[in-house]
Amino acid sequence: MAEPMADQHPELMRLIGVMARLRRDCPWDAEQTHRSLVTYLIEETAEVVEAIEDGEDPHLVEELGDLLLQVLFHAQIAADEGRFDLEDVAHGIADKLVARHPHVFASGEVPGDLDATWEARKRAEKGRTSALDGIPPLNALARSMKVIRRTRKLAVPLELPRQPISAEATGAGILELVARAEASGLDADQAVRDAVRALEQAVVAAEQAQGSDATL
Repeated sequence: MAEPMADQHPELMRLIGVMARLRRDCPWDAEQTHRSLVTYLIEETAEVVEAIEDGEDPHLVEELGDLLLQVLFHAQIAADEGRFDLEDVAHGIADKLVARHPHVFASGEVPGDLDATWEARKRAEKGRTSALDGIPPLNALARSMKVIRRTRKLAVPLELPRQPISAEATGAGILELVARAEASGLDADQAVRDAVRALEQAVVAAEQAQGSDATL
């Protein structure tokens, strides 16, 4: 497949122009800030997920467009303030992708575990010292998934369940636990947050113990 050329995306260029004009001529768009748009960014991301699960291309095209608008909006705000622009954003992610895929853009071999290698490269680039570094403020369930995935990929010496389970059983099991928690007067989301916090403390303790062992 041929790589895309700039002149093959006239609608993208039109959208960039539309966004610039909205920032200039629309009072609402002109007064927005990065912080004021956070709620919209979260909502649009969730709607993309919904469209993917819906499986209808027109719906996904629409929601991806709304999410793309958020990216352009934030880039235009920064450009208006003379900080950075969309080209800087594109340049940064393109450089990052090339650097993290030497098996594609250089002479490197394909790693045996692509996910673990990706995490290791990010860890080295950003100077991370813990499996928990860089995990964003996700909701409780999403954060638990990220913490567990990181813990495994970075080989933190912590025992975690590995018994296989189907997607159907996973969903049904989670719903059953939520229903049982609700019937018991418990906040299931808070319970997950507490459990994730305890898991994170266990990860830190395991990393510290591992570091101590390495210095002996």
